Amino acid sequence: MKIYVTGIGVVSAVGLNVDENLNSLQSLQTGIKKSNDHQLLLGKVKWNNEQIIKLLNLPKEDYSRTSLLSLLAANEAWKNNRHFVRVRTGLISATSVGGLDKMEEYYIQSKKYNQSDSYTKQIFENGGTTEKVARELGISGYIGTISTACSSGANSIMLGARMVEGKKLDRVIVGGCDPLTLFNINGFNSLKIYDESICKPFDENRKGLNLGEGAAFLVIENEHSVSVTGNTPLCILSGWNNSTDAYHQTASSPNGQGAVLSMSKALIKAKITPEKINYINAHGTGTENNDLSESMAIKAVFEDNIPPFSSTKGFTGHTLAAAGAIEAVYSVLALNTQVIPPNLHYTTPMKETGMAPCSIFQNHANIEHVLSNSFGFGGNCTSLIFSKI
Repeated sequence: MKIYVTGIGVVSAVGLNVDENLNSLQSLQTGIKKSNDHQLLLGKVKWNNEQIIKLLNLPKEDYSRTSLLSLLAANEAWKNNRHFVRVRTGLISATSVGGLDKMEEYYIQSKKYNQSDSYTKQIFENGGTTEKVARELGISGYIGTISTACSSGANSIMLGARMVEGKKLDRVIVGGCDPLTLFNINGFNSLKIYDESICKPFDENRKGLNLGEGAAFLVIENEHSVSVTGNTPLCILSGWNNSTDAYHQTASSPNGQGAVLSMSKALIKAKITPEKINYINAHGTGTENNDLSESMAIKAVFEDNIPPFSSTKGFTGHTLAAAGAIEAVYSVLALNTQVIPPNLHYTTPMKETGMAPCSIFQNHANIEHVLSNSFGFGGNCTSLIFSKI
């Protein structure tokens, strides 16, 4: 069974839609900037909540930023899709912090005024973000929320593909979102893996990550759905796998065991050999542990024929649960426009592997298959493969 990608939508620090994101990748414009609020480098979406509510013409509600960013990206991916009785449609969204931004507001207010607001407690969103997106898009079939840390967005795509392949659904909108919150900013900073400069994935002198916020969604369909909806396929989601090495609560295994398994099994699922991969959108956070572990895994899978690879987190920052979905959209763009986005700020190869990511934007690349990696805490490793039609 072929699973087609027929729609994409994305919002990140480098753009409010697909075209803006692609233009930023082409012009090498990072969205990571110093925050006056936190004195750290962050990848913030340039629009505030009020601007997004006005743009989407939403009813007056107390939306979390997770819901608003999700709606922005989901609406772009969904576009003019309609509902058909013959097409079973679902929604699977991913998040790691949910509506924590609203709970932080509640906590600060309750401390300041020494009083409780029961209404704010009631609207605190976890899976509720998914419900709001489903309501706005008119989806009432299968609705689910994934939370597996930084692999969440990729796992929502994988689950959607499995639901379609298992003939449970015909069409699914899949993706993820995470906003910037005090909780995740202070949490990652406390792990001593935050770079005071813009992150340098796969560089010998890398110091850590920068956090970002954003959302991305894809519409995936089977052949029956495409024949009914009339949507034009952008590419095929041909392979996927999730493998967990459970090496450590936050660190990847030194030899990249989980990543080796996820990439190898995704290749088997796609029925292609490693040399068929023309570009890898790597997880590449910029931390010492992650980049070395992923590099070791890539070498183990591809041996002496390592394809062009890059991390795009130097543009967006690490967007946590949204990362796998945003980078899936970038992978689709790489296929459709035949380009390879660069790995910003790379200068020096890691001494352990000597591997060098693509450091310039490449036009007119010959791309048939793209591998996209997303790895989460606990060694939760997911690899997706997108293929040209």
